Amino acid sequence: MVMLQQNLAVAGTRGTTYTHQQFTLTAETLTIDGIQMIPVFIDEADRYQQSYIDQMNIADFQGKIISEKIESLTLAQYGSWTDFGATDLTNTGDDDSTAITVSAANIDDIIRAIKRKLYANNGVDLAVENGIFIVWRAEDFELLEGFVQANGFTEADIALKNGIPVQKAFRYMGVDHYLSNSHTALHVFAGIKRMGEIGILTGTFGKVKFIEDPAISVTTAATASGLGIIARLDYGFDWPAQRTQFFMDVNVS
Repeated sequence: MVMLQQNLAVAGTRGTTYTHQQFTLTAETLTIDGIQMIPVFIDEADRYQQSYIDQMNIADFQGKIISEKIESLTLAQYGSWTDFGATDLTNTGDDDSTAITVSAANIDDIIRAIKRKLYANNGVDLAVENGIFIVWRAEDFELLEGFVQANGFTEADIALKNGIPVQKAFRYMGVDHYLSNSHTALHVFAGIKRMGEIGILTGTFGKVKFIEDPAISVTTAATASGLGIIARLDYGFDWPAQRTQFFMDVNVS
């Protein structure tokens, strides 16, 4: 990712000289140095004595585990985000780590306060271009659903009939709402989309290896009779300092 340093408009006077500002690009570095692996070994006899699951079923299951792991790894990055806490909610302070108790009475206030903080930090254009998001916990999503069902007309009727969707983003109050069970405890993720980056090494992602009679002892390299099924994830993150106000760690109790 390359970040452009913002230049400023300066006043001038007719017939006088002016000074050029520097055009500066800052290269952001995303280092892929994280590794997650799922090595599975099936004994040769077990492999053939059952017909419930085969190697491709196992590989598919490994893929789902890796997808879930990417989600939890991303949500565990809250230390790189800007704090949003109790005084941010009441607009009496900034970057507060004091936990908010999410309730039916304040969930709409939290949404508005997140938007206000993004806008106050000159995020209006980026929010319009990319969209705002909040990734809620299940207990928060329940409160959001109750609020939607109790307020408005058309949207309330739809929510009463079908609930609010969890399989994709639910758009409400100008924000895309997501559900995740992979949060680090006491933290919720919110902000403007596409402000940070996750890097995944495509050479290993989604590539499952099947190894006949693999070595299952690291110290002796002794092999075992069976099949090794290995899935791997190589990953890294980048949260540019110039955009730090646009990804938020919402501190919750």
